[in-house]
Amino acid sequence: MTTWSNWAGNQHSNPQHVAHPRDRADVCDLLRRAPGRVKAVGAGHSFTGVAVTDGTLVPLDLLTGIESTRPGPGGTTDVTVRAGTRLRTLCALLDQRGLALTNMGDVDVQSVAGAISTGTHGTGAGFSGLAGQVVGVSLVLADGTERTVSEGPLFECARLGLGAFGILTSVTLRCVPSFLLRAKETPGRLGEALERFPHDAATIDHPEFYWFPHTDRVLIKRNTRLPADSATDPVGRVRRWFDDEVVANGAFEVINRVTSRIPAVIPRVNHVSAAAWSGRTTTDRSHRVFASSRRVRFRESEYAIPPEAVPTVVREVESWIARTGFRVTFPIEVRCAAADDVWLSTAHGRPSAYVAVHQYHRRPDDGYFAAFEAIARGVGGRPHWGKLHSLGADELRPLYPRYDDALAVRAEVDPTGVFDNDYLRRVLPLG
Repeated sequence: MTTWSNWAGNQHSNPQHVAHPRDRADVCDLLRRAPGRVKAVGAGHSFTGVAVTDGTLVPLDLLTGIESTRPGPGGTTDVTVRAGTRLRTLCALLDQRGLALTNMGDVDVQSVAGAISTGTHGTGAGFSGLAGQVVGVSLVLADGTERTVSEGPLFECARLGLGAFGILTSVTLRCVPSFLLRAKETPGRLGEALERFPHDAATIDHPEFYWFPHTDRVLIKRNTRLPADSATDPVGRVRRWFDDEVVANGAFEVINRVTSRIPAVIPRVNHVSAAAWSGRTTTDRSHRVFASSRRVRFRESEYAIPPEAVPTVVREVESWIARTGFRVTFPIEVRCAAADDVWLSTAHGRPSAYVAVHQYHRRPDDGYFAAFEAIARGVGGRPHWGKLHSLGADELRPLYPRYDDALAVRAEVDPTGVFDNDYLRRVLPLG
C-alpha cells in the first residue's frame, strides 16, 4: 500500500493502486479496468482533499510536453499541452517559441491539469485566471471514453472541475507573444495600500500587496507589461539567491520554527521582517517575475470578494487578530482578477479581489481560518477551490449561478461516482 500526501502535508491517503499512464490510451484502459474509485493527481499543491483516494491514484507526470500549436485570434497562439506538464516546464517551452501565458499565479510547480482544475489565478484586473485561458480540453470519462471539447457544458465544467468530470489528458491554452514585466516592489503602510489598491487595480497590469500582521507595514508589488524586445534588468544572481533562497525561504523557515515554539515574539519579528524589505525594481521575462520559489510549507485559505470589500475584510481580520491575541508570521496577500464566464470560477460574472491568509504547517490555526472565512462570507466571498474552506453544497449553490448546471453534467458523465471522494461529496455532490 502506498502513502500519499500533498505538498503542505495536511492531506494524506493510502491508495490501493497507483497507475502512471504514458498516454491517452493508457488512461482509457485504466478507467475501463479500475476496480473502484479513481483520482488523478498533479503536484499535490491543493490544500484540500481534492486528490485524496483509497482507490486508484493516477499521477499524470508522464503526460508532459507540448502536442501542437496553431494560430489563434488577434495574434494569439493556441497551444495544446499534455495535462501533467508542470507550469515551469510549460513556460520554458513557450518561451522558446516566443510565447507566454497571459497571466499566472506565483507558483510554477503545479501541473497544468491541477492548476486549471482548482481555479489557480494570478493578479490583474484585466486578466482572468488560468482556466479562463483554456479554449479546449481532452479528457477521459468514467466509462473510459475520450472526449475533446471546446464549447458546451462539458467543456465549461472540465476547464475548472476539481477532477470530478474526467481525467484531463491535454489542455489547449490561448497564449500571447512573449512579454517582459517591470516589477516594482516598495514598502508601504497598510492604510495607504488599502486606499490605493482600487487605483492600482485600474492602472497597473498586475498589482498586489502583502500585509504583515501585528504591524501597519506592507510590501506593495506593481508589475507592468513591456514588449519582449524591451531592455531587461533582471535581479543579479547573487541578489536573487540572497533574497529568494536566504531571506524568503531559508531565514523565513528558521523564523517560523523558532516562533512556533515562542509565539509571543511574533509581533516583534514581523516588525523586523517588514522593515527589512527595502524594495527593488527589476525587468525580466514574464514567467520569471510571476513565479517565486516557495519552499516554506504552509496551509492557506483564500476568498474571492467584491473589490470594494477589501478594506472591510482586511481591517476585520486585523481586529480579530488584535482581539484574540492570535499570532501569525505569514503576510496576508491581496490580489485581483477580471470577471470571467467559467462556470465554477471564483470570478464568474464579477470582477474580484482575492484575500489570502496562511499559517505555517507546524502550527495550528486556532480558529484563524474559520474567522477569516466568516468575514469573507459576510461580503459574499467565494472560496478558492484548492484552498481550505468549510463550505458545502448548500452554501456554494447561491454563490454560483451555474452550480446546479455543473451538478447535472457531473451526474451525466460520472453517475456512479468513479471520481468521487470526501471533498467532492461535500462541494459537488452526486444525487
